Formats: sequence, structure tokens, C-alpha cells
Amino acid sequence: MVDLRETTYYSEESIARYEYTQKLLSWKDQHVIKVVTGVRRSGKSVVLREFCKELSKTASYEQITFLNFEMLENEDLLEYHELHKFLKAKLVTEKMNYILLDEIQLVEEFEKVIDSLFVLPNVDIYVTGSNANLLS
Repeated sequence: MVDLRETTYYSEESIARYEYTQKLLSWKDQHVIKVVTGVRRSGKSVVLREFCKELSKTASYEQITFLNFEMLENEDLLEYHELHKFLKAKLVTEKMNYILLDEIQLVEEFEKVIDSLFVLPNVDIYVTGSNANLLS
């Protein structure tokens, strides 16, 4: 896995999307799956990265998992069983865990992973995806 906080992908040069980041923050720790959708190249990933920065102000490094499925380094996690196993192993017991999955539609049967994690009381899920692929 590649931690985006340690790459140039997580740069300060992106156009800020303050309003959308604040909207996600208002739903933080609510038992709802947060989904950011839109056309390709509309800034969904930027919003998720900015939200991750905000999360890191109050949550520990271990509590936050941010995966972008367009990155080749995460290719082995495109199989839903592998993704589920990976995410379950990263969960911190008795603390809220923030799972941010960028371009989730690239994972076949991703719904099974999301549903399985959603039933856990200490998991807060955020996903992005392109409209056409995510909602079909």
C-alpha cells in the first residue's frame, strides 16, 4: 500500500475545495457511508485528500487508511477479498477508524467490502467514484 500522505500526489498545490471538505467534516463519525461522486477530473480526489489532512489533525496515523485504486501500487487490492483482508488488519481496536477509498469503482464487487465494514461500530467510510461507474 502507498500512503498518499508521503507522496507528491498529496501536494499543497491542488485547488482547495474548502466547501466540500467542510461538508465531509460535518458528517464525520456519523453512521453513514459518505460518497463523493462526479464526472472524471472534477476534483473528487482532491476533496478526499483535503479531508484526510483535516482528519490527521485529530486522528492518529494508524486510524486513517487512504487508498487510491488508480495507483499501480494498490493493484493487488483490486480483488475484493484482498481489500477486505487488508482493511480489517489495519483496524485499530476501540478507536474510530477512517477508511478513505478513492476510485472505488475499480474494485470488482466493492459493495461487499463496504457493507462488511459498515456494520462495525468503529469504522467511518468515505468513497469516491465517477458517476457512470459507481452508480450503475
